[in-house]
Amino acid sequence: MSEVKESGTGTGTTGGRLVLVGNTIVDLVMRVAALPERGGDVVARDSGLATGGGFNVLAAARRLGLPAVYAGAHGTGPFGDRVRADLAREGVGTVLPPLAAADTGFCVAFVDDSGERTFATSLGAEARLTGADAAAVLAALLPGDLVQVSGYGLAYPGNGPVLASLVKRLPPDVRVLLDPGPLVAEIPDDVLDPVLERSDWISCNQREGQLLTGLYGAREAAVALADRLDPRTGVLVRADAAGCWLLPPDSTDLRHLPGRRVTAVDSNGAGDAHVGAFLALLGHGLDPVTAAEGANAAAALAVTRTGPATGPTREELLASLDDGLLAARLSAAIPA
Repeated sequence: MSEVKESGTGTGTTGGRLVLVGNTIVDLVMRVAALPERGGDVVARDSGLATGGGFNVLAAARRLGLPAVYAGAHGTGPFGDRVRADLAREGVGTVLPPLAAADTGFCVAFVDDSGERTFATSLGAEARLTGADAAAVLAALLPGDLVQVSGYGLAYPGNGPVLASLVKRLPPDVRVLLDPGPLVAEIPDDVLDPVLERSDWISCNQREGQLLTGLYGAREAAVALADRLDPRTGVLVRADAAGCWLLPPDSTDLRHLPGRRVTAVDSNGAGDAHVGAFLALLGHGLDPVTAAEGANAAAALAVTRTGPATGPTREELLASLDDGLLAARLSAAIPA
């Protein structure tokens, strides 16, 4: 890419379901004033179990009216049962049968008084994808589907090669979005590179952009990613309260889309809410700029609520908007 301009719009995308080949796990969320020092202890103000991981993306997309399917692995046991029940509650189907040999994994998420979160994860059935699973996912895809790939799965030693092979075999009428995640630096090049090559979109936060490019700053990371990737791959770098930087596919028009001022209560799942809303709005035929503006608004709402899966419904999103033109576009595109 020889030149990047600031401004511009992009082309629309229509049709399909969200098919998530990442992981759904159970979060044990503990709210603390601050993380303890090394070797220390802290008493949690409260705690609770919630389905998280890729479930947050699926729920965010479904609440904005996009059909969604979970195409990752899930286990047999109390955590697996919880995941399937929550997926069903959101209207999300599954592709693979439960894995009898293991339960779904879980994550301990500490949320401090600033709204920041810190994780420790125990892997389960979701980290045991096989070649037969990949073949089943390929057989279940429909033309126009949007496949979301998470860097968490790519970083798992067992899942990474299976997912890379799966992505390489996706038909051309299926669109791919990669969310590289905080473990992106641990993904082997022979796993990450073919996924980057096939991706139609990459959506990452500022820290993940820095890990991928070595550059600090959302704008700088967006420019460097655009230079690294094929011109047909769109780039979206999330900058938390500052919004995001967007470069649509086959464009040199880099654009900053401001965030919305809110009082953050819990940032757990905000990036997932952004990704799920962005995919839903693309799937409803909106252009990338409008989809990213809507995703900014969805993520802003998400951080004002506690819990990992806090993406808004259509009605909640529209009620939060003070931009009449954006509200009109979203209202016309998202089914009531």
